[in-house]
Amino acid sequence: MVVSDADDRLNSEMRFGDGYMIVDSEWADHVASPASVAGKNTESVYVRLKDGLDSHCDRARAAGAELVQEPADQFYGERQYRARDPEGHVWTFSQTVRVVPREEAERLGDLQIEGWHRLESSG
Repeated sequence: MVVSDADDRLNSEMRFGDGYMIVDSEWADHVASPASVAGKNTESVYVRLKDGLDSHCDRARAAGAELVQEPADQFYGERQYRARDPEGHVWTFSQTVRVVPREEAERLGDLQIEGWHRLESSG
């Protein structure tokens, strides 16, 4: 759902399963859009899809989404793409493609990770 007012401010609602997200334009002094802060992201939005990431990306592209990052596999087991919405917010859409043990992610990413939230491989 998309609602716009006389000043072309948008309020959009996206439903996914039983949940939904709302993205607003600037409507109060404490709310900023990337358009007002030199295009910098003011938040991080990640949406994990169960499957169908590439077809999701194709639909977004066909609907006119500005792709910031094409779908690509990541070292930590996710396939992701990023798109910018009309307000300038960057959305990351992700799908798990393989379970990566913490030690492997640390080695591949040259990182130290505590509290790994991914399911560990059972062997």
